[in-house]
Amino acid sequence: MKAIKTLALPLLALSVAMTGCASRKPATDLTTSTAPTTATTVNTAGLSEDAALDAQNLQGASAKGVTEANKAFLAKRVVHFDYDSSDLSNEDYQTLQAHAQFLLANANSKLALTGHTDERGTREYNMALGERRAKAVQSYLITNGVNAGQLEAVSYGKEMPVNAGHDESAYKENRRVELNYEAVPPLLK
Repeated sequence: MKAIKTLALPLLALSVAMTGCASRKPATDLTTSTAPTTATTVNTAGLSEDAALDAQNLQGASAKGVTEANKAFLAKRVVHFDYDSSDLSNEDYQTLQAHAQFLLANANSKLALTGHTDERGTREYNMALGERRAKAVQSYLITNGVNAGQLEAVSYGKEMPVNAGHDESAYKENRRVELNYEAVPPLLK
């Protein structure tokens, strides 16, 4: 019986690693982790067993993929666009690459990409342009290895401006895609 248990754990770990599946309950630690750790701990007192495991998993996951070098890029959660364009700018590639690395290291993280436009143009045109912008960011992240299931692209068109002004500086702020983590955001402390 002991030989079966000894053989079963490595086989289970190998199958989990190959399929990317994991159970809700953590298995015995079979390998050493090279992921950075944080000094904070999760207080699980008073939580159910599943809720406590979820809290611990979220804490551990949010530390993975966050290095000192990419903290500044992960802190940036908005990508801006030129007038009537859905092309990514050169300065946004590093930001998106940092988010791609974080998402690759944290399979439980989910990111909503909300596309926005300035007030010029019809509602229908701006909804389509906002969607093209969100899809451009989504496409870049997927091309860099992010699982499509971690991403959701949505357009708000001109309906949610961050600047209510009616000049070029306001328009420039409103032409954007916001990166909103819905689950397991990066810890930047």
